[in-house]
Amino acid sequence: MRFGTLNFLTPVILAGVLSIPARSGIITFDAPGAIPVGGSIDGTFPSSINSGGTITGIYVDANTLYHGFLRGPGGEFTTLDAPGTGTSIGTRFRAFSALAPASVNIKTRSISINDRGAVAGNYIDSRNVSHGFLRSPEGAFITLDVPGASSVSGSFDGTFPSSINNSGTITGNFIDSKDRNHGFLRSPKGEFVVFDAPGAKSVAAAGYGTVPESINDAGTVTGHYIDVHDVTRGFVRSPSGGFTTFDAPGASPTAAFGFGTVPESINDAGAVTGHYADANGTKHGFLLSPDGKFTTFDAPGALSGSLPKSINVGGAITGHYVDAQNVHHGFVRRPDGSFTTFDATGAATGAGSGFGTFPDSINDAGAVTGHYIDAQGLNHGFLRIP
Repeated sequence: MRFGTLNFLTPVILAGVLSIPARSGIITFDAPGAIPVGGSIDGTFPSSINSGGTITGIYVDANTLYHGFLRGPGGEFTTLDAPGTGTSIGTRFRAFSALAPASVNIKTRSISINDRGAVAGNYIDSRNVSHGFLRSPEGAFITLDVPGASSVSGSFDGTFPSSINNSGTITGNFIDSKDRNHGFLRSPKGEFVVFDAPGAKSVAAAGYGTVPESINDAGTVTGHYIDVHDVTRGFVRSPSGGFTTFDAPGASPTAAFGFGTVPESINDAGAVTGHYADANGTKHGFLLSPDGKFTTFDAPGALSGSLPKSINVGGAITGHYVDAQNVHHGFVRRPDGSFTTFDATGAATGAGSGFGTFPDSINDAGAVTGHYIDAQGLNHGFLRIP
């Protein structure tokens, strides 16, 4: 199958990318050029790991510009800057969830890597418009703009890819000229499909609309939307375009951000994980099986929240939880329901800090990546090898 002039079915053979290091433990790292100056938006932020152990993510440099990076299994780094990125860019961007503005400049933001090494993400140009990008395993970039995406200068609106599967199909959301969110699919041939979850409220306001988060190799997509009653709900979209919408058991119907049901990841079996907020606003994890059965869970020691982020092909889930001291810890939930909790080396665990360990992605071998915050408030990347 061809994608423009790039063959995404060609295996990528690079030095050191065929396997992850065999020794178990936690490796911490900072992308070269990252200048952690202290604060929630500075430092190194891994976001996705593929089956070969290659990690992608973002880092912030001395000019407070975001760049993408690749970290190979041997520890080698490559900086990713999509052509057309701005060098002095505005003051806000749609953050990791593509929902909330934050006071930083962006250059390139890498989101998702597939097993062939293709990366999908977004960047902000010199006019402060967001564009998607696809970087091939060989390093070539293609710019992605969904038809109908806003191109209004200074809006920070546009196209926001969130996930790429092994065939090269990409999903994400875009913001149109009326400031409304919609979901999209981009095929390996470059064809776009635009969609909205049934019942999604169409309103020009940040966070509303349809927000896809993850796509599996069959082309099934999961994500969330806000309905006409302002309730956040989950959805699964089948490859044929059919929708299933759902609420996790115990999810509050409160019409406010932070409540409701938020799917984060779907595996190749069709199992979905994510979190929901109860009537008290406390977040809990959920697992939705392919046959529609829900399992809700909290990591041992969780008090004010359990937030799953990623599920692998075997059903292992990673994420983080918040303990009674307001410290964040990582967890892996095995398919049998048992847990391992962990802290990245150097992560702050002082009571009341709000710091700690934040896993984002687990690959099929069980390797986990994410970031942690140290005692000085600095963000660093980590890799946990089982």
